[in-house]
Amino acid sequence: MLDKILRETAKKNPDKIAIYFADQKIPYAQLDQEVDNLASALLKSGLEFQGRVGIILGNGPNFIRSYFAVLRAGGVAVLLNPASKGEEFKYYFEDSGIKHIITSVDTLPVITGILDQVPPIKQIIVAGGSNEGQYASLEDILSTNAPPVEIKISENDVATCLYTSGTTGKPKGALLTHKNFTFSVAGCVSRMEMVESDHCLCVIPLYHIFSLYVNAFSPIADGASVTILEHFNPAVVLREIESKKITVFCAVPGMYIAMLQMLANQESDISSLRLCISGGAPLPREVYDAYLEKYNIVLIEGSGPTEAPTFIGGPKYHKLGSVGCPIEGVSIKIVDSNDREVPMGELGEVCIKGPNVMLGYQNQPEATAEVIIDGWFHTGDIGRIDEDGFVYLVDRKKDMILVGGLNVYPREVEECLYKHPDVYEAAVVGIPDKERGQIPKAFIVLKPGAKAEAKDFILFCRKYLSNYKCPREVAFVDSLPKTATGKIDKTQLK
Repeated sequence: MLDKILRETAKKNPDKIAIYFADQKIPYAQLDQEVDNLASALLKSGLEFQGRVGIILGNGPNFIRSYFAVLRAGGVAVLLNPASKGEEFKYYFEDSGIKHIITSVDTLPVITGILDQVPPIKQIIVAGGSNEGQYASLEDILSTNAPPVEIKISENDVATCLYTSGTTGKPKGALLTHKNFTFSVAGCVSRMEMVESDHCLCVIPLYHIFSLYVNAFSPIADGASVTILEHFNPAVVLREIESKKITVFCAVPGMYIAMLQMLANQESDISSLRLCISGGAPLPREVYDAYLEKYNIVLIEGSGPTEAPTFIGGPKYHKLGSVGCPIEGVSIKIVDSNDREVPMGELGEVCIKGPNVMLGYQNQPEATAEVIIDGWFHTGDIGRIDEDGFVYLVDRKKDMILVGGLNVYPREVEECLYKHPDVYEAAVVGIPDKERGQIPKAFIVLKPGAKAEAKDFILFCRKYLSNYKCPREVAFVDSLPKTATGKIDKTQLK
C-alpha cells in the first residue's frame, strides 16, 4: 500500500538523502525508522484502524514523517491548513471525527482554544519546542526507536481526507483510498520520467494534493531527493535551484511570475531544471513565452481536482495551453448540461473515470451522488479534448460569466490582459448588472513604476476580444488575494 513506497525505497537506498530542510539532511533509512517510531506511538495511544488523525503542520520533514506514520499505523491522515481559524478547525474536527492531532507549538493555541467545543481528542502531539509538558513531544517520539510497524491494509481502505476549498457551502472532505494514491503515483512517476538522480524543490504546501503527489510521493517512490522550503520566497527559490542543482520544480503561476521579476534584477543559474510544472491555476501565455525565450525552459501545465488527480504534463506529453493527457488507465469525456457527450473539440464539462476517482465525500452521500454519476466524476471544469487526447481547460464552471446570455470565460480575458506591458497580475470576475445579468470586472496589479487608467485596459481588450467579453470595470490593487497554495482567491474578489 501507499506507506510501503517509503519502506521499499529505504531498503534499496538507505543512505541516500531523502529530505533536505534548512541545515538538516535526512537519509531514507532514518526517515523510515522515524516513521515507525511515530506510528508505534500512535498505536500505543489508542489509534484505531482507519481512525482519523489531523496533521496540522507547515512544510517540513515533520509533515512527511507524520503522513507516512499515520498510514503505516492503519489510520487516515486528515490534512489541514495550519493557518485555519478556530471555527474552521472546529468544523473539520467534528466532520472528520479526528481523535488524534499532530501539530506545531505555533498552531497549538488555536487548537486548544476549541477543544472544549469538539468531541474528545485522545492525543495531541506537538512539534517545535516546549508545550510545558502538557502534550506529547514529537521530537521525543521520533528519537525513541521502535520495531517495524506492520498493519494489514487493503487497497480500498481510506488513506487521506482532503478538504476542498468550499467555494459553495462548507468544505467537503474528499476520501482518497490507498488504491487511488498508488495508482496515481505510478502514473505521475512515469509521466514525469522521475529517476533516482532527480532533486525536487518543494515550496507548495504539502497538505495540497498537487504538492503531495509531485513533491512527496513521486520522489520517495523513485528514490529521488527533495528540498523543502517552509515558505515561498523567489530569491530563496532561485538560490536553492542554483546551489542544489534542482532538476524538478513545481509551482503555481503566481510563483513563476514572481521568480521572473526576480530574474530580471539578478543573475541566477537555473539551467539544472529539466522539468517545471505549473498547476493550480491557468498559466498566462506571456509567462510561458518568457521562460522559453530567456531561459530555454518549458513550463508544462498539469491539473486535476482533489477528488480525482488526473492530468500531469511531462517531457513527452506536452502541448501549449493543454494540461496534458490523463494518466494511463483514466478515461475522460466532455458533456453538455444534459450530461450528453459532446463531439471532439467542443466545450463542455470535463468528466473523469478510473482508479483515481475518490471514494466519496466524508458524511455527504448526496453531494457524492451529485458529482459521481455511473462512475464518472463531474469536475466542474469547462474544457475540450483534441484529436490526440490532450485536454484544454477553459475555466471553472462556477467562474463562468453570463453576459446577456453569452458565456464569458475569465481565463480568456485574463490572457488578453497579460499581453499588456504594464500588467503584473490580473484576475477577472463577474459582477451583477441590471441590464446584462453580469459584466466582467478586472482586478489589475501594475508592474513597478507603471501608470495607467482603467480605460486603457478596456480599450486594449477591445482590440482582441468581442466587446461583451471585455471588462466594463477595472480596479487597480497592490496585490491579489491568494489562497495558502498561491492561487488567486476569486471568492474574495467577488
